[in-house]
Amino acid sequence: MEITSRYNPSLVESKWYEYWMKQGYFHSEPDNRESYCIVIPPPNVTGVLHMGHMLNNTIQDILIRKARMEGKNACWVPGTDHASIATEAKVVSKLKEEGIEKLDLSRKEFLDHAWDWTEKHGGIILEQLKKLGASCDWERTCFTMDEARYESVIDVFIDLYNKGLIYRGARMINWDPKALTALSDEEVIYKEVRSKLYHVRYKVEGSDKWITIVTTRPETILGDTAICVHPDDERYTHLKGKRIQIPLINRSVPVIFDTYVDREFGTGALKVTPAHDVNDYILGLKHKLEVIDTINPDGTLSAAAQRYIDQDRFVVRKKIVQDLKEAGQLVKIEDYENKVGYSERTDEVIEPRISVQWFLKMKELAKSALDVVESDTVSFHPVKYKNMYRHWMENVQDWCISRQLWWGHRIPAWYLPDGTVVVAKTREEAFEKLQSSVTIHDSRFTIHDLTQDEDVLDTWFSSWLWPISVFDGIRKPDNEDINYYYPTNDLVTAPEIIFFWVARMIMAGLEYRQDIPYHNVYFTGIVRDKMGRKMSKSLGNSPEPLYLIDQYGADAVRMGMLLCSPAGNDLLFDEGLIEQGRNFCNKMWNALRLVKNWQVDDHLRQSESNQVSVIWFESVLAESLKEIKELFASYKLSEALMAIYKLFWDDFCSWYLEMVKPAYQKPIDRQTLASTINFFEELVLIIHPFLPFITEEIWQLLRERKEGESIMVCRLPLLRFARNDNDAGLLKSFEFAKEVVTAIRTARKKNNLPLKETIRLMIRKNNDEPVDHTFDDLVAKLCGIDNLSYVNEKQPGTVSFIVRTTEFYIPLTSQVNLEEEIQKLQDELKYTRGFLASVAKKLKNEKFIKNAPEKVVASERKKQSDAEARIRVLEKKLRELT
Repeated sequence: MEITSRYNPSLVESKWYEYWMKQGYFHSEPDNRESYCIVIPPPNVTGVLHMGHMLNNTIQDILIRKARMEGKNACWVPGTDHASIATEAKVVSKLKEEGIEKLDLSRKEFLDHAWDWTEKHGGIILEQLKKLGASCDWERTCFTMDEARYESVIDVFIDLYNKGLIYRGARMINWDPKALTALSDEEVIYKEVRSKLYHVRYKVEGSDKWITIVTTRPETILGDTAICVHPDDERYTHLKGKRIQIPLINRSVPVIFDTYVDREFGTGALKVTPAHDVNDYILGLKHKLEVIDTINPDGTLSAAAQRYIDQDRFVVRKKIVQDLKEAGQLVKIEDYENKVGYSERTDEVIEPRISVQWFLKMKELAKSALDVVESDTVSFHPVKYKNMYRHWMENVQDWCISRQLWWGHRIPAWYLPDGTVVVAKTREEAFEKLQSSVTIHDSRFTIHDLTQDEDVLDTWFSSWLWPISVFDGIRKPDNEDINYYYPTNDLVTAPEIIFFWVARMIMAGLEYRQDIPYHNVYFTGIVRDKMGRKMSKSLGNSPEPLYLIDQYGADAVRMGMLLCSPAGNDLLFDEGLIEQGRNFCNKMWNALRLVKNWQVDDHLRQSESNQVSVIWFESVLAESLKEIKELFASYKLSEALMAIYKLFWDDFCSWYLEMVKPAYQKPIDRQTLASTINFFEELVLIIHPFLPFITEEIWQLLRERKEGESIMVCRLPLLRFARNDNDAGLLKSFEFAKEVVTAIRTARKKNNLPLKETIRLMIRKNNDEPVDHTFDDLVAKLCGIDNLSYVNEKQPGTVSFIVRTTEFYIPLTSQVNLEEEIQKLQDELKYTRGFLASVAKKLKNEKFIKNAPEKVVASERKKQSDAEARIRVLEKKLRELT
């Protein structure tokens, strides 16, 4: 196959993805191999690929491809989430464009529209993931609302209800006035906002006295049912037994005393609105206060407010402030910064609201779920997130699981007209339960009197079952798939859903499988722009992922994103990183072209320099693979990629290939070429999980391959044993040789010695260590040296330089500037003397000598002796030249 002069990802990537799909390499079935399984964090059916998805799914693909190449039965289960709030909002919006209101439709008619929308848009993001190279088992694609998952959710609800863990009751909840539904605490995002602090006067009933309170929400004044002060606050002791008149409506409310009040905040007097504040609600229960709900579900004021009825709460805020001012009851307004809760789904300001909802008791479920993380049975990467997890689990509240929507898993609760409730899967089962109940004897009721609860379950109530339900482990707890793949191995997710999802999946796993759902959790960071802002379409700071893939290729995008994304730390995205990824792909391609263009001579014997080059690179590869394996084991994928990058670009391309490549139009020996091809093949195997497309292309071109072969199912060489025990010495020796080569090339450049011209090199050692000739031939080859010799005396009339304590001489030519050479030596001498002075100062410091580790002190003494030796050599050389 002819190798093109330039690598073109657009021609390569679609070709190999289709090939992998055709060969069935992504699909997994249980067998006798060790399983490796990850489940995708299911993206919303409303979603399209964004930068966070790119990072998250790249990491998952690296892990699954690595496991596959380790010989494990790798299974990556994809799927999507029905996303109740977001999807219903999309469907409602689409219907409005068509002139249709949701409430003009029956529930069934609306759900038909929702399913149509889902079938049209729901799979878009999964198709986009294929462009990224995601090697999911697409035959196993699940949806949280498909038959198996739907039934599993309903079964779990009924089971938990029967266990007494699910209950229905009126409690203060978070309400989304835009989506018209309850939210859990975890679905509320608190933002720091610039607010106002309003100081308002309330009249003490039956007197000319006033009490001033402060509030950020004056529109809730109309729902006040008490004024509360601290019992030890001397400013208000005269108010015991008194009543207060609510401004504008003159409702009479009591003054209550409670230590809950912060005497230092505002005026020390607190307005109490039990219907519209969580803490006020608790205070109201304690003091048996009236609850007056003045805000409708849609955020307008109710008839109970007496004024501003059916007007939006924020419009009312402005009007009531003006009316208070005109009534002489507005004292002042201050600027104030505070945190305000917003709906995570609609970005609407949430409204605390007393509502009858379904709740799941969490404390008992949370206890065992905390234990498995504390004991590292489930390991977090990075470990810092254990503290966040612990705090939430120790302070967990009951989970509000009902939502006032139509799209979702409908709550399997059935009601009789008298309010009797029964939880069952179907109407028929519910009626049977009622008939068999000893407490129900009223024969007036028929099956047709039963009505099902209108609410659906929180989306996360299906997601928490995901690692079990994707293998149908709720309905069929002993099936082959769940027994083979569960528990899964790794979960890759964002830390912001550690409570929404990570914690709850652990609870569900322990409850329904008596086992953890996964062994490791890899937390990704947030993708931010160069200014540190989270990428979002609203800010316009997020590039289009598919455009990046089309522009640079999927491999380049994957590499660019991962290079600067250590686990749990945010990624500061820069398109220059993608260019770096593309440059690396081009480097690999050019290395392939170089090697494949070498002509082999079967009669040519391997030279000593090529022998030592091969041995050296084997040693480098062994050391690097050991490091890479350790980085993989500790989930330091970014660092592993950097190590691979250095191994290929620096060690293989910049050094090894330069060391063994034949002279222009000269052949290479068969043995060296074979070793080079082997090395190249091992390198692309290591790189494959990170850059799947170009590595498949190169792997196919390196040798003749059989039909159906693929790099995807080759064994990953993550441990390579060195040839002998002298590798450490060999590597150390070559590091010195590299410094020598670099110094010679620098001397050539500074002294205008063309690289095409050969030079002589004389070497003079300044210590008693034996001379190491291992890399002499290589140094000569890499630096264009036709005569390399060792000398015992100084060499006048030469350009000289020093590497460590060894002197090197290149005979002077007319092109060498003697004055520049002297200046260079004088500059180096000045620097070295300064360095020596700083080291000596440190060694004279008694505190340093006494407290520093012995190794550190020894290192400083070594620096001192080396600097002294170097100064002597430099002074001597200057004397010779002058």
